[in-house]
Amino acid sequence: MKRWGLLALAVMLVVAIAACGKKESASGGKVYKFGTDAAYSPMELMDKDKVVGFDADFLDAVMKQAELNYTLVNTGWDPMLESVKQGTEYDGGISSVSITDERKQTYDYTIPYFESTNVIMSKKGSGIKSAEDIKDKTVAVQNATTADIIMSKIMGKDNAKLKRFETNTLAFSEMEKNGADVVVADIAIVGEYLKQHPDKELESVKDPENFPSEYYGILLPKGSELKAKLDPAIKAVLENGKYKEIYKKWIGEEPNIDNVLNAKP
Repeated sequence: MKRWGLLALAVMLVVAIAACGKKESASGGKVYKFGTDAAYSPMELMDKDKVVGFDADFLDAVMKQAELNYTLVNTGWDPMLESVKQGTEYDGGISSVSITDERKQTYDYTIPYFESTNVIMSKKGSGIKSAEDIKDKTVAVQNATTADIIMSKIMGKDNAKLKRFETNTLAFSEMEKNGADVVVADIAIVGEYLKQHPDKELESVKDPENFPSEYYGILLPKGSELKAKLDPAIKAVLENGKYKEIYKKWIGEEPNIDNVLNAKP
């Protein structure tokens, strides 16, 4: 009786698994998996156990436009870059990833979807006007970001005064503890931090000469079949009014959509 009971249980388990497989297929086939670093408010952050923010809403709009199923997982920055490069566990990454010539050697990108620039966050009255004014100061950046790349060129890659952190949150914390004179990061992230901390007497400084406009794209493994599906969906979301709605919700102003549509990074 025991042997027959175990056999019956095994048969039922196989049937249940098969049924689940049929259900997943019936609901639309493959589920694409995206990674993000949800420590980059307002672009991506955690709300309890859910990733929210500009990128989360934008990805949702794009995937609905493309009629594709997906999940979005908080992986952290470096694990996201590595997992997308390998192309095994994750099909893509969306985490305010700037399109650069260096990264294009390793990854594919969708067309651009967001215009950004790096800025300097400093104390009010510091007299800082440009990146040249901070090359001898202690600068905090997030590791492997364009802020890191630019400041490495200005200060020297191995300069002990250039402090790299896993997240911008840690970089901001280092400045709060007087362990850094300034933070260099994307304008949306610095803007959100200033908005959340009006009592800290801080300001952001733009430097178009050293920090030109850069554009975010969805990161994909080399040769990904997703690019052909996502590019037209992104263009549609940019043009149909949904993008403006998401931008106003998270950034609080009107986007320059023409710059994004015409960008050739």
